[in-house]
Amino acid sequence: MKTKKLPLAFWIFVGLVAGIAAGLILMAVPDGGQIAIGYIKPWGDIFLNLLKFIVVPIVLFSIAAGVISMQDISRVGSVGGKTVVYYMCTTAFAVVLALTLASVAKGAGLFTTLETSGLSYEPPAGKSIMSVIVDIFPANPITPLANASMLQVIVISLLLGFGILLAGEKGLVAAQIVDSFNEVSMKIMDLIIKLSPIGVACLICPVIVENGPEILASLVAVLLVAYVGYILHAVLVYSLTVGTLGGVSPLKFFAYMAPAMMMAFSSASSVGTLPFTLECSERLGARREVASFVLPLGATINMDGTAIYQGVCAIFIATAFGIDLSLGQMVTIVLTATLASIGTAGVPGAGMVMLAMVLQSVNIPIEGIALVAGIDRIFDMGRTTVNITGDAACAVIVSKMEDRKTAKTQGAVR
Repeated sequence: MKTKKLPLAFWIFVGLVAGIAAGLILMAVPDGGQIAIGYIKPWGDIFLNLLKFIVVPIVLFSIAAGVISMQDISRVGSVGGKTVVYYMCTTAFAVVLALTLASVAKGAGLFTTLETSGLSYEPPAGKSIMSVIVDIFPANPITPLANASMLQVIVISLLLGFGILLAGEKGLVAAQIVDSFNEVSMKIMDLIIKLSPIGVACLICPVIVENGPEILASLVAVLLVAYVGYILHAVLVYSLTVGTLGGVSPLKFFAYMAPAMMMAFSSASSVGTLPFTLECSERLGARREVASFVLPLGATINMDGTAIYQGVCAIFIATAFGIDLSLGQMVTIVLTATLASIGTAGVPGAGMVMLAMVLQSVNIPIEGIALVAGIDRIFDMGRTTVNITGDAACAVIVSKMEDRKTAKTQGAVR
């Protein structure tokens, strides 16, 4: 009999469990934290570095190759329009859901006024909307690639693809080069992904050691509300949209997304998880040219999980300071969180930057971020998982919609 090979998702899960178990054991060992940080975390960092190394080539060449394969600039506009509308709608819904859950938790007495004297937090440098828009467009082609500035890399990829299409026959050689580099990048990605069980174990272990039960005890309520929001949003919004708009069974969707979701949970990096998300989306039926465009864009501008985190934390911090938010302030939070998601890097801790923007927009003391900063990594793991799941849902939905549009056009021509 032929032995059936166990799927990668199984081994990633084994790595996740092994990392959690190792973290719990090291918590009981003298200097266990130092062992985890000094000897285990570096291997996880190496794995994460390898993922980040391949992300820029994948984004650059896959988007350009996707544009070229569409062979029509108007189709790129169609895909992009559907993608942005989906992302903005789901993000706005996520904030509304978070504010609703947090308000209920406050009414139930889970969120209370806390001792806030002595709190301090250094706010990140803020940017105006116009500065964000200007920063989307690169001044040179090298710096965005070196700094992994995803929005600028996406713009470079689009311009490269458009230029090759417009060049016609003279662009054929460039198209072949892009396609070749894209294939090479994918093969390198496959090699790195095979290391994921070890990487996941080494990434999750120090998180368990550093954030033991004692640090979570006083903030278990806000964590619970945030994770209820993450789960509800994923189950309600993504199940409904992939089922109705994408024609994919929700159970199949989440089963196929398991490897990417586990990677996102352990790494807390949307960008680092991008290779996994791309592979899972293709297995769900998303066309590569569509997924290669939608997913990198989503890793940068789609922040459903982060939006839930912001809504919950805004109510929690406001309550801690004895501030009651008005309906107008809650509407401001929805708008600010939705717009602030554009241009926020898909890397660990980026949600803290967005949270500072949201708090400032409704005059909540940003020093309150110190209340949740100690467990931000725990929040980050869940919100990143929601973020990449939303990216994949959009890729599947837009791909299926484009397929139906193409079939309808071909049927009309016949």
